[in-house]
Amino acid sequence: MHTIAVLALDQVIPFDLSTPIEVFSRTRLPDGRPGYQIRVCGERQDIDAGTFALRAPWGLDGLSGADTVIVPGTADPSVPLAPAVRDALRAAAADGTRIASICSGTFVLAATGLLDGLRATTHWIAAGLLAAAYPDIEVDPDVLYVDNGQFLTSAGAAAGLDLCLHMIRRDYGSAVAAHAARLSVMPLEREGGQAQFIVHDYPPAPQGSVLEPLLAWLQDNLGRDLTLADIAAHAGTSTRTLIRRFREQTGTTPLQWLHRARVRQAQHLLETTPHSVERIGAQVGFGSPTAFRDRFKRTTGVSPHTYRRTFG
Repeated sequence: MHTIAVLALDQVIPFDLSTPIEVFSRTRLPDGRPGYQIRVCGERQDIDAGTFALRAPWGLDGLSGADTVIVPGTADPSVPLAPAVRDALRAAAADGTRIASICSGTFVLAATGLLDGLRATTHWIAAGLLAAAYPDIEVDPDVLYVDNGQFLTSAGAAAGLDLCLHMIRRDYGSAVAAHAARLSVMPLEREGGQAQFIVHDYPPAPQGSVLEPLLAWLQDNLGRDLTLADIAAHAGTSTRTLIRRFREQTGTTPLQWLHRARVRQAQHLLETTPHSVERIGAQVGFGSPTAFRDRFKRTTGVSPHTYRRTFG
């Protein structure tokens, strides 16, 4: 079982602390087994969380042997990092442990030197401070999270959820991540600078909405060469009304929704079949391999071949 150590420092932001605990502790594998065990670790046993105090069952030794260490944000990122915490994080990194930060937790990782020369993000309001304090880090304030392989960072608040789901996706695949997202009542694709790797069985749609039958039909007909007029005709409405309803109920346009659905299905096929990229592109309705590759990279941030090497 994958062990996750969540590091609670003084003035930890409760939302950032609870996010990985809730998301990972509720994650279940297809056979019903839990996917993760959680350790809450602290420099000391008693932690000041601002509006309340908490007691950490594990000390810094709990970072040793964990598969992943998560560093939630703290209320004041300018507070110097304790040498014992710095040494524990650097020792975990030397052992190959995956280390991720949420929100201003990026400052903690930055203070260890582990992010030097890497791209990272944090809460947008603190991005300028991070860039000024740590010029060796390429700070990108316009993304939900950054995955450098061993080291990952996320922006503020709900972006921590995106990062946790992304890590579940890396560990156990899209189906397990999709189930974890549903338990968190979390949309699996959010508009934002960071492309979202996570896929799910069906694109998000309001249950009981007027569009629900149409979205199911589109999902069943991804391989067809559908135009806006074709979709409107099946819905029995004008293209103008169709576009308005889509924006009201899904936040996007019919063709954008269709493109995303096709890419999601392509992700699934890249993970689960040996079919060529060209065949998969045709299966999900793209008119040419070039159009498929361009749309796939625009949506996910990587090429189909890179995606297959990473997640196949």
